[in-house]
Amino acid sequence: MKVHHEGRGVLTTYLIILVLLNGALWCFFHHSVLSYLAGSISLTVFLVVLNFYRSPYRRFNGNTDGIIVAAADGKIVAIEEVYEGEYFKDKRIVVSIFMSPFNVHANWYPINGKVLMTKHHDGRFTAAYLPKSSTENERSTIVMETEDGKYRILLRQVAGAMARRIVTYAQVGEMAHIDEHLGFIKLGSRVDVYLPSSTEILVKMDQKVTGNQTVIAKFK
Repeated sequence: MKVHHEGRGVLTTYLIILVLLNGALWCFFHHSVLSYLAGSISLTVFLVVLNFYRSPYRRFNGNTDGIIVAAADGKIVAIEEVYEGEYFKDKRIVVSIFMSPFNVHANWYPINGKVLMTKHHDGRFTAAYLPKSSTENERSTIVMETEDGKYRILLRQVAGAMARRIVTYAQVGEMAHIDEHLGFIKLGSRVDVYLPSSTEILVKMDQKVTGNQTVIAKFK
């Protein structure tokens, strides 16, 4: 387990602040209850933030032909046919994964293919598990095409009530692959994947999935 590079600067800053704060308290109050309490709280906060920025080493070991892998860790909160009006402008099956603050927040590419579009949208910061967050919250859209050119999918990184920064690495024209990081969303958030209506869905509502490991669907 390593720390994701998105969190190294934040963790270093937190560590310096906590060391200075606790050092000052120790100098003035020495072995007081306040010093020990502040030290315990500081350590707990730092470990929570450290846990949030963890970046596990993962490799998908199966056959990647025709499958869609979970783009994030979390829980399936939506599987439904909806009208996708930003790019496809037709009906698609959306599979949504909600990430709590305790999940790994790195995002992975769900297929091997070419990036056709990336676009960032400013928006609100409502709870990410609500359906309206997909179109009202701050979000980034990525459209990909499979290597054989047969299928196109749309991914949407959605900020949540606590998430204040979406990081997207995808660049238009580049070839992307399963096992590669797509981006990172800080704190609670969700990732929506819009698939062709003929896609076979392999997950269920409320199922826990693991990014870059769980196969969520298969192209027919």
